[in-house]
Amino acid sequence: MRELSMHILDIVQNSIVAGASVIEIVINENLIDDTLTIAIDDNGRGMSEDEVSKVISPFFTSRTTRKVGLGIPMFKASAEACDGAFKITSEKGKGTYIEAVFKHSHIDRVPIGNMAETMIVLVSSDINIDFIYKHIRNDKEYILSTKEIKEVLGEVPINSMEVLEWIKNNIIEGIKALSK
Repeated sequence: MRELSMHILDIVQNSIVAGASVIEIVINENLIDDTLTIAIDDNGRGMSEDEVSKVISPFFTSRTTRKVGLGIPMFKASAEACDGAFKITSEKGKGTYIEAVFKHSHIDRVPIGNMAETMIVLVSSDINIDFIYKHIRNDKEYILSTKEIKEVLGEVPINSMEVLEWIKNNIIEGIKALSK
């Protein structure tokens, strides 16, 4: 994939299919240590140890609509190709945690991509899921919580065009502020 945000979108879709009601996405750019860490944590139905060992293979998927699952293996390969590491832990009935670490300055590391658009797709896909998006760059942190936004909105749906536009702009400005 040409952007890490597309990997994130793919992995989070797995969380949604697994029935997660809370999904946390953390992007940590530590320029001092030259690392980029992407972590996705959900409270979905989780997997057994056997499923976890199989899920990194492109020839395994739990979906019945196709015979291969490339998302997790491609994410893992992308991290490892950039002098990084990959780990996945899961527990049946509790959820799944996926972490990919990249060497930030590695020549083959693809850009993070458009996280504002990625989050809009995710937030509008299911209004019942609470998303927490954290983006950290060195000592600065940006956090977006759809649960908090929903509490402020009251009866206004989070997937209304005006709210989605506000969320998109908030993410763009929040990420921009991390570079200042």
